[in-house]
Amino acid sequence: MAQQEITMPKMGESVMEATITKWVKNEGDYVKIDETIVEIATDKVDSEVPSPVEGYLVKKLYKEGDVVQVGKPFAILSTEKDAPVSEKPSTSPTNGEIKKTELVESTASQVTSTASTTEKSSRFYSPLVKTIAKKEGISMAELDQIQGSGLHGRVTKNDVLNYLEKRVSGNVATQKEIQTFEKEIAQPSKVNVTSSSATSNIEIKRPAVPIYPGDEIIEMDRMRKLIADHMVMSKHVSPHVTSFVEADVTNIVLWREKVKKQFEKRENQKITYTPIFIECIIKALKDFPMINVSVDETQTKIIKRKNINIGMATALPNGNLIVPVIKNADEKNLIGLTKAVNDLAQRARENKLQPDEIQGGTFTLTNVGNFGNVMGTPIINQPQVAILATGTIKKKPAVIETPQGDMIAIRHMMFLSLSYDHRVVDGSLGGSFLRRVADYLEAWDVNREI
Repeated sequence: MAQQEITMPKMGESVMEATITKWVKNEGDYVKIDETIVEIATDKVDSEVPSPVEGYLVKKLYKEGDVVQVGKPFAILSTEKDAPVSEKPSTSPTNGEIKKTELVESTASQVTSTASTTEKSSRFYSPLVKTIAKKEGISMAELDQIQGSGLHGRVTKNDVLNYLEKRVSGNVATQKEIQTFEKEIAQPSKVNVTSSSATSNIEIKRPAVPIYPGDEIIEMDRMRKLIADHMVMSKHVSPHVTSFVEADVTNIVLWREKVKKQFEKRENQKITYTPIFIECIIKALKDFPMINVSVDETQTKIIKRKNINIGMATALPNGNLIVPVIKNADEKNLIGLTKAVNDLAQRARENKLQPDEIQGGTFTLTNVGNFGNVMGTPIINQPQVAILATGTIKKKPAVIETPQGDMIAIRHMMFLSLSYDHRVVDGSLGGSFLRRVADYLEAWDVNREI
């Protein structure tokens, strides 16, 4: 019988392994070429692995949650129709928990029958989710309202089980859950944070967190846990200092309003403020290259970066945050930056970024103005040493200098804030760099050609 090993594909120069988050196909399932066989995760990026061949899934070599090295086989497919049928589970579901069954060719008709008796929906649901819904009396209308935590918002088994639990409990924490949590937090947990400095083995005690009747307990998803860990690590590694300036960006606002329709018609791209901000940041980084640095693990060496790779913090539909990176941003003109910004932002929201596209940043921009905030104090994206936040643009009365003397006029003003690592960036350097970014923004040529 012809069999084919399916190996973990290479996903970037620096990505050596991936975690299997979900098997889309089960042993015995028929798989078409380029059909998704498994969902994986590398750092913050979720991806789908398509099958390079057509056949039947004979064997899963790893379980969900296992880490697989790039190039290693994780599944075996048979290219012949007489693929062996996997064993059926020996244990029946108990206590309302439904164990994932192995769907094989011989049960395909049963699955089809189940699906045909279910209401129609434009949303995709796996056979397992449909089976749970039917068993528990969840209508298709209810199913369509469940927020999915899987790839592209797909509803998973856990989503359905969590929904069932909340439906029974009224979406609040039960007394049993409260007692369990109180027991777990009776003794504050301890975390040993190590570093190579004299402050190694610092003991951090997390405070006890009481749970009260009526409190809702929400499990963090994988990405939120990664973000939380990264933020805590950054605050521990770098002593943060934040400086602020206010910039008059009237020329930028007027210029963009003048050219945006022509720009979109000619380039088939919408021009936002982000690529304009990035262009000014790049100029300032060239003026102050010691902002474009990192500190090595021993805290004894400064790594001065050759390339300028700009990370752009992007909010995802689920509320999480990801930072795609524009590599060699200083080699792109404004049109190139606009296309890169739009492409990365769109694919970030669609969960289609490659692992390498969120790595290698040397400086990060976050636009808190998108949320109506006037300013922020962002946390450094390690191992960088600085991050700049742009606030919302607001019309304000301001004093301007003219040949006829000072005048008060309505101007478009914006706050900039720079958080920087005080180990290597002092107030003079950080403040001067931030002021230089503001100078470039204010000097924008309102007559600039696109």
